[in-house]
Amino acid sequence: MEKFDVIIIGAGAAGLFCAANSGQKGLKVLILDNGKKAGRKILMSGGGRCNFTNLYIDPNAYISTNPHFCKSALARFTQWDFIELVQKHHIPYHEKTLGQLFCDNSAQDIIDLLLTECKLAGVSLRLQSEITQIKKIDNKFLVYVNEKIISSNALIVASGGLSMPKLGATPFGYRIAEQFGHTIQPTRAALVPFTLHKELLDVLHTLSGIAIPVKISSQNTMTFQENLLFTHRGLSGPAILQISSYWQPGEHISINLFPNINLIDCLIHEQTIHPNLSLKNLLTKYLPKRLIETLQVLKKIPDNSLKQLNMKQINTIAEMLHNWQIQPNSTEGYRTAEVTLGGVDTNSISSKTMESEKIAGLYFIGEVIDVTGWLGGYNFQWAWSSAWTCAQSLTKS
Repeated sequence: MEKFDVIIIGAGAAGLFCAANSGQKGLKVLILDNGKKAGRKILMSGGGRCNFTNLYIDPNAYISTNPHFCKSALARFTQWDFIELVQKHHIPYHEKTLGQLFCDNSAQDIIDLLLTECKLAGVSLRLQSEITQIKKIDNKFLVYVNEKIISSNALIVASGGLSMPKLGATPFGYRIAEQFGHTIQPTRAALVPFTLHKELLDVLHTLSGIAIPVKISSQNTMTFQENLLFTHRGLSGPAILQISSYWQPGEHISINLFPNINLIDCLIHEQTIHPNLSLKNLLTKYLPKRLIETLQVLKKIPDNSLKQLNMKQINTIAEMLHNWQIQPNSTEGYRTAEVTLGGVDTNSISSKTMESEKIAGLYFIGEVIDVTGWLGGYNFQWAWSSAWTCAQSLTKS
């Protein structure tokens, strides 16, 4: 029987980073993963350039049934700590928008960083590992993998959530948690595009490929101001992905098509100086012509000249364009979701060590936990912070 100080399940962002930091402490560490390559989801992230953190990490940008849980780890290992590591490895990067940091070259740079750190720390990595059973006997975890039994003092679950199943996502981490008495907060796809009801999609599909800046709100009053992208399936873009984490089935979303303009003032002003200008031609100064024509088909705005509009109509038009109500049909689900909302309940995990409060030596890190960040590097930072926090608490037995 092989013996290790630490076995980590999952060779993603959290698992690799935790392994490197654990190995640096002199611990004998093994990572097990069911895939053919380490860091598969990292490679796909950020359009292949990996949005590895954000300059403005804040606990308020995380969703959890216990909103205070993430605070300790995020404070102990910050975005600046990971940026320092990126710089140490001479990885070129840039800020895109809203503090989002991306690799200049490829997400492979981050994977190479993690694998290099693991190699320097003497970590063992075994891919295509099929775990069939896990037991805890006395103070040892026994992991049955590829017809072998491997023992460890600590078992760290870093197996991720359910998003992007084609990259190997499974509920395995949740099953381990339940096996050892933990509860799972309900899971659903997050940071995911919306699909639309057929009647609306039949009209809006002609807008596929058009992106516009909007301010978007959910019924719980959460608001984001970023781009919206019309697709052949429905709605996507950063604004939609952000609000999807707060949207509940059956709810409407509110889209402000003029986030930086007071449309009532604009219409009154233009009516005074260009009374014969059509409403359509005025609005196409600000929005794509196809979108304005589609709104007319939907009877959201009239086909009038400005001089034909009375004050009541101006108020109605402004209200509609500042508060376009759409009821999504659903989301595209885990297939295209960037993360999973919900997961292992934090009420039975120490926020200072990531250790189970039910089973000594059992730890949970990264996306498998009920902590979900905004779009823009927040979830990677949670992976780094929770992994580092976990590694600091590990000791040789």
